[in-house]
Amino acid sequence: MQPLSSRDKALRAAPTMAVLYLLDQLHKWLMLEQVQIHARPPIEVTSFFNLVMVWNPGISFGMLRDVAHPQLVLSLLAAIIILALIIWLFKAEHTSLETIAIGMICGGALGNVTDRLRFGAVADFFDFHVMGYHWPAFNIADMAVFCGAMLLLLASFRHRGEQGEQND
Repeated sequence: MQPLSSRDKALRAAPTMAVLYLLDQLHKWLMLEQVQIHARPPIEVTSFFNLVMVWNPGISFGMLRDVAHPQLVLSLLAAIIILALIIWLFKAEHTSLETIAIGMICGGALGNVTDRLRFGAVADFFDFHVMGYHWPAFNIADMAVFCGAMLLLLASFRHRGEQGEQND
């Protein structure tokens, strides 16, 4: 594996971050301003998926809802995490997959920070359910953070496998 240069990392992470941030914010604008999801009952898309309006003052999937001053505390925490990820991106060697994953996490986190600063909570719309049980509502930013984290996890397993083969 050839390490990526700082330029190559930036050319992968920055567009990924920007596209996911813009996609998240565009979707939120469409749902709030055009569909006006807040003024209507849930929209049943399939028998297991609805579009809903949930204002989440916590973090992904409704965690930490009860923190005092959540928008300030969580926005600051997210900003620190984004900064740490960007520093880690440029200080350590990363594959293309890892670099894109970091861009996904940062883009999603930035999308939710924008909501907290604009609205005091994160706008969530996706409601999956089965037999009366509902997964906590989420949005595109949450999906970006989750998928980015899963890609980093996958990449770490790939590294372990490569290191094991080199040691044999």
